[in-house]
Amino acid sequence: MRTAEIKRRFLAHFETHGHTVVPSAPLPAVDDPNLLFVAAGMVQFVPYFLGHRTPPYRTATSVQKCIRTPDIDEVGKTSRHGTFFQMNGNFSFGDYFKEGAIKLAWELSTTSPAEGGYGLDPERIWATVYLDDDEAYDLWLRTGVPVERIVRRGRSDNFWSMGIPGPAGPCSELYYDRGPGYGAPGGPEVDEDRYLEFWNLVFMQNEIADVASKEDFRIVGELPAKNIDTGMGLERMASILQGVDNLYEIDEVRPILARAAELTGKQYGARSGPAASQSHPDDVRLRVVADHVRTALMLIGDGVTPSNEGRGYVLRRIVRRAIRSMRLLGWHDTALPELLPVARDCMAPSYPELATDFDRIASSAYGEEETFLGTLRAGTTILDTAIAETKQAGRSALSGAQAFQLHDTYGFPIDLTLEIADEQGLDVDADGFRALMAEQRARAKADAKARKTGHADLSAYRAVLDGHGPTDWLAHETLETASKVLAIWAGGVPAGHAGAGDIVTVALDRTPFYAESGGQDSDAGMLTGSSLHAEVVDVQRPVEGLVAHTVRILDGGLAVGDTVHAAVDPDWRTGARQAHSGTHVVHAALRQVLGPTALQSGSYNRPGYLRLDFAWRGGLSDATRSEVEEAANLAIRRDLPVGVRHLPLEQARVEGALALFGETYDETVRVVEIGGDWSRELCGGTHVDRSAQIGSLALTSESSVGAGQRRVEAVTGIEAFRYLARERDLVGRLAAQLKARPADLPDRVTAMMARMKQVEREAHDLRDRIVDLDATDFATHAVDLGGTAYVGVTTTGDGRRLAEKVRDRLGNRPGVVGVIAGAGIVVTVTPAGLERGLSAADLIKHLLAGRGGGSAALAQGKATGDPAELLTRLRDLTSGS
Repeated sequence: MRTAEIKRRFLAHFETHGHTVVPSAPLPAVDDPNLLFVAAGMVQFVPYFLGHRTPPYRTATSVQKCIRTPDIDEVGKTSRHGTFFQMNGNFSFGDYFKEGAIKLAWELSTTSPAEGGYGLDPERIWATVYLDDDEAYDLWLRTGVPVERIVRRGRSDNFWSMGIPGPAGPCSELYYDRGPGYGAPGGPEVDEDRYLEFWNLVFMQNEIADVASKEDFRIVGELPAKNIDTGMGLERMASILQGVDNLYEIDEVRPILARAAELTGKQYGARSGPAASQSHPDDVRLRVVADHVRTALMLIGDGVTPSNEGRGYVLRRIVRRAIRSMRLLGWHDTALPELLPVARDCMAPSYPELATDFDRIASSAYGEEETFLGTLRAGTTILDTAIAETKQAGRSALSGAQAFQLHDTYGFPIDLTLEIADEQGLDVDADGFRALMAEQRARAKADAKARKTGHADLSAYRAVLDGHGPTDWLAHETLETASKVLAIWAGGVPAGHAGAGDIVTVALDRTPFYAESGGQDSDAGMLTGSSLHAEVVDVQRPVEGLVAHTVRILDGGLAVGDTVHAAVDPDWRTGARQAHSGTHVVHAALRQVLGPTALQSGSYNRPGYLRLDFAWRGGLSDATRSEVEEAANLAIRRDLPVGVRHLPLEQARVEGALALFGETYDETVRVVEIGGDWSRELCGGTHVDRSAQIGSLALTSESSVGAGQRRVEAVTGIEAFRYLARERDLVGRLAAQLKARPADLPDRVTAMMARMKQVEREAHDLRDRIVDLDATDFATHAVDLGGTAYVGVTTTGDGRRLAEKVRDRLGNRPGVVGVIAGAGIVVTVTPAGLERGLSAADLIKHLLAGRGGGSAALAQGKATGDPAELLTRLRDLTSGS
């Protein structure tokens, strides 16, 4: 049974039993500050389990895309570890509980394929329950699972949580016995390769806090309602139903592995049996390639782009591990153009958008591979230099610090450092490298722990929402409202009133203020009353449906129950509307000029200013940038109508409305159109009525924000006028200073730069001739110290250059040259001097009490004290040598 069919049957089974089918949330966990990625099927339902939001359905089912990276080093080594996976889930929010969950799971697992089930043999299914969960134990007995196949297990195995404060509860896991070829008998406690877990039924009834580990936490109470959260690993079920050894061999992964094996000439699985948890290194690498290429496809598909931090860093590491594994397998050409299309064909039956969006995905992935190949070339050059210096210094190993710098600063893999060093006959201080890596991980863990504060206590906001209903949000209809103060919070704590000088958060029954979202900054304005003047400095939605205003009270006081006049600053809103509509215009202009793959991946706008990130490889030429700017301003000049429609999400997508990657949308969405289908996007922001109201638009910069990602910035309205006025004034001043017409400035500046370069070359040549003359003169007057020529001088120029030239002028004579330039001293020794046993490094260490360093031929350090005295001491040291 193909994986896509397993997914379809799961959703159909629960939909038949009254569950609402909920689409997968995007992989980036945009609504949870504790998570980079969605790591479990229940993540998007957490607010319902906690009672922060009221679920729109009593029961739900989904197939959630997930990413887990803590075990990334185990990928490929066992049948259980994968970076990207899909979690089939069914959820109950205060509806059915343990009995219903167990019944539904058993029916789907054991019903024959002809009747819509999976057809698993009931005699091969084992169940585990939490130690004291007698209810679940009895339910499995009544279902027909015999006592000998029901196992009680402790917290580490059968009490589920996300590893952070939040919802949790005992669970019951289902295992399938794959037979004696996979391991020893005795159940999952004996062998979890033979007995493969495929479904976890979590009985969500507790909230936990003070989480120190998977087993060390405090249960703080019961959740508002008993809930069900189950997760069936789609890949694990596929491996069972397709009769393959592990998740790397199912229909969505094996073709990628096979193509990698074909390219590298390796034969997968030739050296290990099906029960082996460890396999030949080539097999492990092929699995890593298959897993990581598929993971990269899914991450980029959901809008993640490679970068050096956060989600982008995880993607970058995954892509580079795949490329590195292909290199270790013997493939040194670009790999992703050969592998990514195979991954697309594997996953498109379940996710058709991967096929339609593939040009964008491929552009980002291929750009990252090119970047990494450049990193390998640069890193190899740096490593070659480090190896040469190590050998010259007579050491047998690269330091851990050098290996760590290559890894941490340049992204150069440690295993490649080890490989190249070994080829050159050198060791690497692996212990030193590991110590530095451990320090880095400790810092990262401490940082993560500092951020892992659990879900914020939103109960006070929720209480206001439950007591008064959602805020009557009128940002699209008006700039002013008469509003009632529902609540005040000071420092997050409810307060009855606030006075002059206080900064507090205020909830109103209705508001005209736009709350920050969709890349648009929040509105500014005032709350006023009979004696109140309060400045609104920020507007947010702490819980869905409630708008919270951060205000600074300038005069008077504010109390719960007061009626206030809420007014948005009209100039602020005008600028905000111009900037947000300008963002849509720039996006459409980019797609018009560059093509449909130039899709927005992020944006921010505030009055008069916008920035937009989009998928594109390589910088825009001046001509292209001007073309984009002109296309945007032509659209503004055409005075296109700006319209808003509310449509079902699927209809909006069919009509070509563009959505921001990584965002989640309700079933009914707001579609903003500029000129009909010229620009059609899902958007909740405030906009102008016609494009000419944007005024004018000027692109101010274009830059890179990561491999395959560019950023444009622009100004609109009065800010665009001011920007262009400043540019005009600057051109005018330059023209006046250069006594040229504005149109002639480029040629005039080019000519001046050419002349400056010529003058610099002439000055450089003159300095070279002067140094040559000085070097010859100094060498001619060298002091003979018992057969060793000595020169000691000071200079205001380049000390090292002069020292080397004097040394060269000494010819085949044994000699020592010391040059002091500013705060530094350089000591060189001629080749004949080296043969005599002279060493610049030894001389400078004696001269500077161990503070200098270098090679036997050239060493340098900080010149402290009187220069004449220092050179006299160097002469004495040379004479003594």
